Amino acid sequence: MKPGLSLRVSQHLSLTPQLQQSIRLLQLSTLELSQEVEQMLDENPFLERAADEAPREEFGLDAADTPAQPDDYSADDAMYSGAVGASATSAEAPIESENPGTAADEPDWSGDGTVEMAPNDSEWGGDAPARNRNDADGDEADATELARSHESLTAFLHRQALALRLSEIDSAALRFLIESLNDDGYLEEPLADLAISLAGPDDLAQIDELVHRFTVALRLLQNLEPVGVGARNLAECLTLQLSALARDGAADPAVVQTALRICQQPLELLARRDVRRLTQACSEGGSAGEERTRAAMALIARLEPRPGRRFADVERNIIVPDVIVRKAGRANGPSGQHNFIVSLNPDVMPRLRVHDIYAGALRGHKGGEGHQGMQQRLQEARWFIKNIQQRFDTILRVSRAIVERQKNFFTHGELAMRPLVLRDIADELGLHESTISRVTTAKYMATPIGTYELKYFFGSGLGTETGGNASSTAVRALIKQFVAAESPSKPLSDSQIAEMLKEQGIECARRTVAKYREALKIAPANLRKAL
Repeated sequence: MKPGLSLRVSQHLSLTPQLQQSIRLLQLSTLELSQEVEQMLDENPFLERAADEAPREEFGLDAADTPAQPDDYSADDAMYSGAVGASATSAEAPIESENPGTAADEPDWSGDGTVEMAPNDSEWGGDAPARNRNDADGDEADATELARSHESLTAFLHRQALALRLSEIDSAALRFLIESLNDDGYLEEPLADLAISLAGPDDLAQIDELVHRFTVALRLLQNLEPVGVGARNLAECLTLQLSALARDGAADPAVVQTALRICQQPLELLARRDVRRLTQACSEGGSAGEERTRAAMALIARLEPRPGRRFADVERNIIVPDVIVRKAGRANGPSGQHNFIVSLNPDVMPRLRVHDIYAGALRGHKGGEGHQGMQQRLQEARWFIKNIQQRFDTILRVSRAIVERQKNFFTHGELAMRPLVLRDIADELGLHESTISRVTTAKYMATPIGTYELKYFFGSGLGTETGGNASSTAVRALIKQFVAAESPSKPLSDSQIAEMLKEQGIECARRTVAKYREALKIAPANLRKAL
């Protein structure tokens, strides 16, 4: 075979460092982006924050523009001297409804950068959308410090132990048990295992001595606050709290005694609310005994199963929205839909520019030592500014498309949510689904009815009798509504809920109802039955 040369032309995608940085910045949350900006400001001398008095309109970079070449800074660097994301003025164009009102009827929102949001009414922090107040006074840092300043359970118990007059050995044993508690305040390991971990498995005399010391220390520990701390299991935790109620006279003694006997029974009976069997085991028969058993179960339900809950070191999640949606008057149509203004939150947009003095000095010393490396740093600063601007532009475009498609949700609530998948927005904007996924992850939208993650507006669809689709979010809202209106003595089963949905024209199988019910943290029908 004869060797030869040939020329071939082909196309392939190359992930340049600039493109990799753009993708990485797009998927960062607001907090992560802030940390990235601070790190870049420390590492790159050509990057600096724009002055507060600098007008935002100075940054006129469009997402499709190509950054200037390194040697052309004198002509093009003015584009990079303004604030990143400064196109907020043009970004506030309203999302019009089918019957838009006149421009004169729309209020001027350009001077207001805050929005009042509904407080979080999710008691247990389940799957309900996160809602918080977007204060413009810089209280986020104070709230974070407050969350971090909470005293831990261990420190609280150690402080109480200092008030006890104990010998050095007993004090050491109590300190060891306090350090052995889990976050809920339970002592999970048996005393014998704790003793073996200190003395070793062979020294039996030392093990017996340690078990004795730990037994005494455990009684002391279980008399500290919060009541129930140091329990080995849930039954013991409830018993300690009931005994404290009996000592303080804070409850009916007969009810407390019945509750204590209930805690000695298998807790599965209490979980199933089996009043009949608990009455037979713990109280006298008849209607009076059954009534006392119900009162005892209600008393147990008010106890704290996790004594260390309020001491848990959980940092509060302070959500700062990336996008703000505001109403802009009512449309002139029979549907009564509002117009909405979608804008970027100026508080989360970093204002960056290229350092004029350093860039000018670099132009005056071309060909000097290290010039090529400094020129590369200048180009990195330009690309960083452009990629941040492109990030916010993409977030705004996606948010506008979401608001346009879910306009009924902002007007009528969850029941009006439409089915929406990533492909729908990707096809509309000419982007890839992975890009939409990155944009909607850890990005939040402040609306007149609360703050939601962008992913919240996406959901699959269920078929209807009319041939259309109903959003899974709307179906979950219907299920929640049905359960809230059910009779406490006869709660709805999953099959009954499926039949009720069918009457509404929504085809939903029983197992699908069960899946949505579990996602909503709603107990099964047998556990929802009132005491």
